[in-house]
Amino acid sequence: MKDIAMDRIEGRPRDILSAASGFLLVTAGTLVPSGASAHVKWFEAYEVAAKPVPILSTLALPYFWLGLLLVLGFFLATTLLERRQPGLLALRGLDAATSRLREHADHFLLSVLAAFFVSLFAVGGTYLTPDLKTQSELVPWAQIVIAALIPMRRTRPIAAVAIVVLWLFTLRDYDLFHLFDYLALGLGLAGYLLLSGLPDGKWHDRRFGVLRWGIALALTWSSMEKFMYPQWFMPLLEEKPFLAFGIPFGPYTTMSGVAEFTLGFGLLWTPLVRRLSAFALFALMFAAVYPFGRVDMIGHATILASLLIVVADPQRADALEVAPKGRAATLFVPAGLAAALAITMMSYAGLHNVIYERATGQIAALLRAGTMASATNTGVAPGAFWRGNEHYHGETGASSAPDAGAVAEMMEQMNAMHEATSRVSVSGDVNRDFVALMVPHHQAAIDMARTYLESGSDPKLRQLAEHIIADQEAEIAQMKAIFPAGAVAMPSHH
Repeated sequence: MKDIAMDRIEGRPRDILSAASGFLLVTAGTLVPSGASAHVKWFEAYEVAAKPVPILSTLALPYFWLGLLLVLGFFLATTLLERRQPGLLALRGLDAATSRLREHADHFLLSVLAAFFVSLFAVGGTYLTPDLKTQSELVPWAQIVIAALIPMRRTRPIAAVAIVVLWLFTLRDYDLFHLFDYLALGLGLAGYLLLSGLPDGKWHDRRFGVLRWGIALALTWSSMEKFMYPQWFMPLLEEKPFLAFGIPFGPYTTMSGVAEFTLGFGLLWTPLVRRLSAFALFALMFAAVYPFGRVDMIGHATILASLLIVVADPQRADALEVAPKGRAATLFVPAGLAAALAITMMSYAGLHNVIYERATGQIAALLRAGTMASATNTGVAPGAFWRGNEHYHGETGASSAPDAGAVAEMMEQMNAMHEATSRVSVSGDVNRDFVALMVPHHQAAIDMARTYLESGSDPKLRQLAEHIIADQEAEIAQMKAIFPAGAVAMPSHH
């Protein structure tokens, strides 16, 4: 089993080939559900106040660079072909397939936006997305008013302002850093509504470009979670392992983050790159609707509709693309991608440090209202309330120290292991008894390692915890396969 750990560190060729093929499936836009398609905060526990994984730890991952190289090759090939016959044929094919949508882009998008806010009103209890819960009785009425303002051109700017005000209102209950996930997309939708309500002219023509920028920034920002908080995604992948295409969960999470970031970046590049990127993103997100249900459909309805608009590519003269023209679009792909990645990573880590490490007093209360309120009651920020999966790391009145709850949970896991082993009826059969006692021991190690990944920040310990999970799970499976009669189930406390 030690060889397994060494293989994971050094990178086995078979795993690299498996990860590469899976990543190519993702970037090609296959309709296979992906963990990258779902917003993890809607489905699993999270803690935005926890320290993120250091940037250098992410940059040390071989799968991170493998993913970047694969997508860089895709972008380079696409920009080279775009000005030649294959690229022109692809653009004409996309034009033919989306002609009706391009002609009625405003009607389509406005209908989806109005239906989205009607759905929020009908479901109730949320601000703008499933994880932003509210007890306010005024919020649903504000949502139905926004829906009523959207169809009429003159009132759309009012709807745009109302969306921004609703986002600001959410700051009463949630941390600013948490709401950054929805800032860019919210401003993109609000910007579209504002500009679509203006008279015909230069600013009105830029409405789809502003919308696309909002989507691109939202995706590139949210992709950072997969690098900075990979532990949030492990329970989701363990619950639905088919999402990972058979790739080990750690490499898959990293490469899905690369896919989300780079495809988001692609939305800002040349026409063929942005339209193919939008198609791939739409395919991945739409494929998540079945395994994740209507919550995912409602929550992602606006971005799915917006991605279809990007595929149709109306108002090309005012696309607000950042790519240079001609051959330079190919030459500047590596530089543009590197600059976007550096700026996003440093902004994510830097803003987190300012909000959670440096801000004090009234500024801290304003910037992290959600964390401070939850710490008063539980010691950590809660997650996944909507599905009844409150993920507290401590009881009411517990210490508000960030690590106290995690330590308490590890102690519970150790106690559960002792209880499980004490219940084993020793038979005298050394084979059966060995398996019966070792399975709960290994399961406790797995649970403790997962708990550490939620709160621990030491890069070496995080790597060790990931190895423990992989090794102990493999050994449990091996013991059960060799002597299934000796396996004694132990409920996971994660």
